[in-house]
Amino acid sequence: MSEQFAAAEPLLAEFAEIERALGDPAVHADQARARQLGRRYAELRGVVAAYRTWRSAADDAETARELAASDASFAAELPELEAAVAAAAETLRSRLVPRDPDDARDVILQIKAGEGGEESALFAGDLLRMYLRYAERQGWATQVLDATESDLGGYKDVSVAIKSRGAVEPAEGVWAHLKYEGGVHRVQRVPVTESQGRIHTSAAGVLVLPEAEDEGEIEIDPNDLRIDVFRSSGPGGQSVNTTDSAVRITHEPTGIVVSMQNEKSQLQNREAAMRVLRARLLAARKEEAEAAAAEQRRSQVRTVDRSERIRTYNFPENRVADHRTGYKAYNLDAVLDGDLGPVIASAIAMDEAERLGATSE
Repeated sequence: MSEQFAAAEPLLAEFAEIERALGDPAVHADQARARQLGRRYAELRGVVAAYRTWRSAADDAETARELAASDASFAAELPELEAAVAAAAETLRSRLVPRDPDDARDVILQIKAGEGGEESALFAGDLLRMYLRYAERQGWATQVLDATESDLGGYKDVSVAIKSRGAVEPAEGVWAHLKYEGGVHRVQRVPVTESQGRIHTSAAGVLVLPEAEDEGEIEIDPNDLRIDVFRSSGPGGQSVNTTDSAVRITHEPTGIVVSMQNEKSQLQNREAAMRVLRARLLAARKEEAEAAAAEQRRSQVRTVDRSERIRTYNFPENRVADHRTGYKAYNLDAVLDGDLGPVIASAIAMDEAERLGATSE
C-alpha cells in the first residue's frame, strides 16, 4: 500500500469489524448501539469503496508497466491507466478527510424575522417556502413544529423539522447540506408596505440544529425543567385557542427556553418543545466539547457566529449572492422556489477544500 494511504488501514479493519458486529443479532438488542454502528458503517462504506477502486486501478497500472517491457500494446494503455489511478487517488484522499460526525443526522431549522417589521416577517416566510421546496426536491420529509404568523401572512418565527427518509450515507444527510444555512439572510426589495417604490433592506436569521436521534441520547432530568402553559396567540396577539394548550419549557441549568403553540393539544406542543430542547442541548454539548479540545468544527465554517450575514437576496436584480463562498447567480426566483442546490454545493466545496488543506499542512 502507498504510504500516503496508510491511514486507510485502520478504517478498513474497523469497517470489517462493524460489518461482523451488525451481523450479530445480540447487537441489535441495543437499538442505540445498533444505530451508532449503522451510522459509522455508512460513513466508512464510502472510504472502503474508494480504497478498493484505487487499489484495483493501481494494480492494473502496475501490471501494465511490467508487461510493457515485452509488449508495446500495454505501454500504449499506460497513460489512460495512470490517469485512472490519479483520479481514484484523489477520490480516496477526499474520503479520508474526517467528516462531521453529524452529517447523517436530521435537523431542526428555525427562522426568525429580524429588523424590518412586516417586510422581515414576509421574507422569513419566503425562506421557509424555499427550504420546504428544497427539502421536497431532496425527497426529505418536513414538519412545521411551531409558527408565529405576522399580520400580513409572514412569520415572526417558525421551526421546522426536516428528516431524510430512511438511512442515508453521511454525504447525503440533511445536516450535511443544511448546516451551512445558519446565519443572517439579507433581502433587498421594494416592500409591499412601501408606497414610494423605494428599495429597502431587511433580514431574517436562520439557526440549524442537528436533531437528537432519540430521548436516550440527551438525558434530561425532569426536575431541571420549568413548564408553563398558556393560551395560543395569532397575528396581532389575538387568542386563537380557548384552552391553555401552548407550552413554554425552561431548562433551568442552561437557561434555554423553548415555546410551542402550533398544535391544539398541550401534549403535542410539549413533545415538539422537547424535540427542540434536546437538539439545542445536543448542540451546546458539542460546542463545549469542541471548546475543551481547542478545535473549531470545520464542517460549519463561518456559520457558528449566528450574527454573521451569509447571503443576500436582491429582488430588483433577481440576484442571489453568498458572501462566504463568492457564489453569485441571477436566478433568485428559481432559488426561492427550492433550486438551492448550486448555492449549497458552493459551501460544501469551500468546506471540503479547507478540510483537505488542513490535512495536508
